[in-house]
Amino acid sequence: MKGIRRVRGRALLVTAVALALTAGCSNGGGVANAARPEKPVLNVAVVPAVDSAGFFVALDRGLFKAQGLTVNFVPVSSSETAIANQVAGAYDITGGNYVSYIQAQQAHRANLDIFAEGSVMEPGTQGIYTLPDSPVANLGDLKGQTVAINAPDNILFLLTASVLAEHGVSPRSVHFASIPFPEMTGELKSAAVSAAVMPEPYASGAEEAQGGVPLADLDQGATTNFPVEGYVVTKKWAAEHPRTLAAFYRALEQGQRIADVSRAAAEQAMVDMPAPFGVSAETAAVMALDSYPVSTGPVGSVDKIRLQRVVDVMRQFLGFGNFRHRLDADGQRLSGRWLILPAEVHGGENACLTAGDPVAGAVT
Repeated sequence: MKGIRRVRGRALLVTAVALALTAGCSNGGGVANAARPEKPVLNVAVVPAVDSAGFFVALDRGLFKAQGLTVNFVPVSSSETAIANQVAGAYDITGGNYVSYIQAQQAHRANLDIFAEGSVMEPGTQGIYTLPDSPVANLGDLKGQTVAINAPDNILFLLTASVLAEHGVSPRSVHFASIPFPEMTGELKSAAVSAAVMPEPYASGAEEAQGGVPLADLDQGATTNFPVEGYVVTKKWAAEHPRTLAAFYRALEQGQRIADVSRAAAEQAMVDMPAPFGVSAETAAVMALDSYPVSTGPVGSVDKIRLQRVVDVMRQFLGFGNFRHRLDADGQRLSGRWLILPAEVHGGENACLTAGDPVAGAVT
């Protein structure tokens, strides 16, 4: 059943990444009601998949333009591939899976802020697929086989590992090969891989083009309604472009709200994705959609308990972090490099932060 599990309250444990930004409050109005952006032309890199439907709705409906922004969409195969370019300044904003961002932060490869949520998994949006003539009939048959995934140790690996383990299959018994989503169907057809882990709309495209067969829905067990995607800037970029970030956030949240309540709008946005990524109307009509969380607070109002789930599963299947991932007795510091600040430090969950405020995040 479609719907977002929204968890709110005062237990406010956050791990791994900074959630409070320096961009100040969002008033929800147009550009006429806010100071003009410092940088009106943005390069925004996202994976062209349904996880990013809120972004594509905002792009399709001119919501960024209404905030005084020109957004150049840059397609990427995974958020992992985008991180180095974002740190180098080639991308202003990226949207992608939380796992890769958290890994980059933990490894000191980036200093990031997740400023908005992108998607929460729903049934059918992420799955493991084979072809009709495949000898793989169940998850147990994947032992010793090669499975296509778009990037190593990312969100799709995490989801797959969880589902495999719950069905008694060790993830270590499966070989994962990194293959871009558009190439996965061809690799299945050539028998180079025995199965492929695909999100929508690639999964529905494979079903239509080659008769792809769903082997397992990843929306089950410990990863039911799992948080998948968020939108990220570097801390340096956020500090230098607070008005730009606030404007982008306003438009994105409008897109999220529309995508979450209007299937027709989400379908049309996926059809209208810049070539060659737009899907057919037929594929759009049958693809599954995620839930698209909407924040009513300022920039950086991210559900902390949802992100805690990501870290918990990363710790189980990726051996993430050589430290406890919950709060120590002092209520703030993890053993290791992560600093967690309860919301009341900043005046509550919806408190506005200004450029001079301290923020949660990595510490040395």
